Amino acid sequence: MAHPPTGFVGSSPATCFHGIALGGCGPAAVPITDEGGWAMTSFESSHGDHIIGTLTTFDRMIFRGHLTGLFPEGAFQRFLSTQGVLLKGYAGYVRRVSESLKAHAKAMAADAGRPYLYSAHAMTKRSGSSKGDLAEELIARDGLTEGLICVLSAVEPCSSFDVVGNAETKRLEVRRRRRKCLYLYYYFLEPDLGLIHVRLQSWFPFEIQVYTNGREILARQLTERSIGYGRYANAFTTITDLTTAQKLADHLARRRWPAVLRHLASRVNPFLKTIEAAGFQSYWWVLDQAEVATDVMFSSREALEAILPDLYAHAATAFSAQDIFRFLGRKLHGAFAGESTTSKRRRPEGWRVRHSINRNSIKVYDKASVLRVETTINNPREFKVLRVVHSAEGPCRRWCPMGKAVANTWRYHQVGTAANRRYLNALGAAPMNGKGIAALDALCQPKEVNGRRHARFNPLTGADVELFQAVLAGEHAINGFRNADLAARLYPEPPACAEEARRRTQRVCRLIAKLRGHRLIMKVKDARLYRVTAYGNQVLAAVIHVRYNRFPSAFVQLQAA
Repeated sequence: MAHPPTGFVGSSPATCFHGIALGGCGPAAVPITDEGGWAMTSFESSHGDHIIGTLTTFDRMIFRGHLTGLFPEGAFQRFLSTQGVLLKGYAGYVRRVSESLKAHAKAMAADAGRPYLYSAHAMTKRSGSSKGDLAEELIARDGLTEGLICVLSAVEPCSSFDVVGNAETKRLEVRRRRRKCLYLYYYFLEPDLGLIHVRLQSWFPFEIQVYTNGREILARQLTERSIGYGRYANAFTTITDLTTAQKLADHLARRRWPAVLRHLASRVNPFLKTIEAAGFQSYWWVLDQAEVATDVMFSSREALEAILPDLYAHAATAFSAQDIFRFLGRKLHGAFAGESTTSKRRRPEGWRVRHSINRNSIKVYDKASVLRVETTINNPREFKVLRVVHSAEGPCRRWCPMGKAVANTWRYHQVGTAANRRYLNALGAAPMNGKGIAALDALCQPKEVNGRRHARFNPLTGADVELFQAVLAGEHAINGFRNADLAARLYPEPPACAEEARRRTQRVCRLIAKLRGHRLIMKVKDARLYRVTAYGNQVLAAVIHVRYNRFPSAFVQLQAA
């Protein structure tokens, strides 16, 4: 498995939240730290009285294996030649191979004393009974702790080879086409991976899928180290040693997955040895889908429920398309041809708010006493990875679109972790009912800090609200902002002369000092940068919400009366 270039990012949890590890698009960001480091998001700071811990790790991971050696033009025909099979004998040959894979599955089930089942209808969550649910029922019923659980088979659509006649050349030739074939689902309880399933296509080219869950793996590791934890479904509600748990979770991103996946493939596909012996490559492994989830563990379900309505309302209505781009480490530009969506849906466990861009998404939902922010990566080419590229001038490092190869698993984890942290920072701005009056009163009163008096704000004036919106602009969530950044927001038109530019700079300096005096922003240590404080996130977002959503309707009613 490939590792990042030396010096690119450390292995400790803290370094994953600084500088270049946070971005998904390119050059290094200036680290945003305060005196205590950036150990907590504004959300954790705002609700720290009820939060007992935070854990970030992979949730669902779906790997796919492709026999790429059979894909080039003419490769599959050459393979048939190595087996002494003519194109006219293709149908009978592949049928025998398929039957051998099916017989192998039945033999494995019989040797383990486990069932082999055929499903004549779709088994999905929507149908009410999924294959995973059946496997868990068998585990509970039979008290299984390790080994094969069952083998399920079902006929499903696939992409396969076929031999057809060419009317022009009057010869048989190999083509790829869509068809249906039997798929074999192996469900295992692995000692180190927990509950997994391996899905094997029983017809050429024998594509394979391996499903794992990062929290299943972490639970096994915690048990092995005698670290206590509480669980609800696949969410940890408590962990006695969070520091060790987070280190184990971080290490999962750097695991040597090809060796693990190769071993699983050899167990379910006995024909793989024949393909390798014929001189064709084994499986090329990709990470087809990955979920990186940050779980914020609350002391009780009641404490979480007290803030959920405000959080979901804020997540569903307050985040713009530009904000969603920034959460996922993207830059909004005119050439973007996709779409950005936000949806809110009721789930059996509670509500879920989901934002998506080009098949990648970030969502927030709750489980028991856990609030989960989860980034799902289906289209990794939307992000960048730093690679060593060989050019005429020699090897150099360059940001390249990220592919699905398992060598990029560590980068999936970085991108997902950074997106989750940015989203939690934005959720920290959600106004909580009952807490806003005192904050607004304080904003309307002058402040004196270190003998210096700072004027009051008027939250209902357009000028102050415009300033608040400029401070909370989406691009400032990653790198913070400078005087020039704020000036560009407040003055869209360029200055007419050098004197006007100087006056603008001086006015923005005074506004920054005023914002600092009211504790709405703070200076980044050792940099000419400022970032919004957790308190500022809450107050400024609440003011903007009141002006544009609450006050106008109340004013109209008062005028009518």
